[in-house]
Amino acid sequence: MLYQQKIELLDFLESFVSENKKSLFQRIIEFRTRYITMVLEDIYQPHNASAVLRTCDCFGVQDVHIIENRNMYEVNPDVALGSSKWLTLTKYNDGENNTLDTINKLKSKGYSIVATTPHKNDTNLGQLDLSKKTALLFGTELKGLSNVALENADAFVKIPMVGFTESFNISVSAAIILHQLTGKMRESNYNWQLTDEEKLDIRLDWARNVVKNPDLVEATFLDRKTK
Repeated sequence: MLYQQKIELLDFLESFVSENKKSLFQRIIEFRTRYITMVLEDIYQPHNASAVLRTCDCFGVQDVHIIENRNMYEVNPDVALGSSKWLTLTKYNDGENNTLDTINKLKSKGYSIVATTPHKNDTNLGQLDLSKKTALLFGTELKGLSNVALENADAFVKIPMVGFTESFNISVSAAIILHQLTGKMRESNYNWQLTDEEKLDIRLDWARNVVKNPDLVEATFLDRKTK
């Protein structure tokens, strides 16, 4: 669909959306980013992964990549509180090594792959280099990231801790890391904002998610355009 036609479609879809919701779309899209993205590898506790989705939405991180090697993930609506419909979720589950496929795809898009785990070559969160687009890899709480993920990461980051417990759970870790990094990103001169077309595509998805019978509404629009 051509850019101008997308604009017209958005206007049509949003004619079925309340003024308050449209205002929210217009305001929130300006804070969305793909400069930082989230990658979840084989998360087997759906409430923790769903809490991460909620965190991503709150901090404006649009894309979440979900690797399903052994564990399939389904959103827990009681925890996610509707956040999944505002995010772009991509699942990787049809290959022999979905982790490597995901990492290679992200690298091809210019992402630096940062494993969130204590490691001999790790960097404290406050010192992490954000000069490149960054994909944050999180593994399971029991086993952490797979060897494939660790072997193909470009960097390793840890949250400084001074207690007896060695780690936070994944949802707390994600919240701490995203709070720090999205704040640092927005205070920088990095080109972290979405393009106009990305904003348009995401707003189209948001509108489809709140309009009743969106397929029928969109078909009505396309039918009018052909007459």
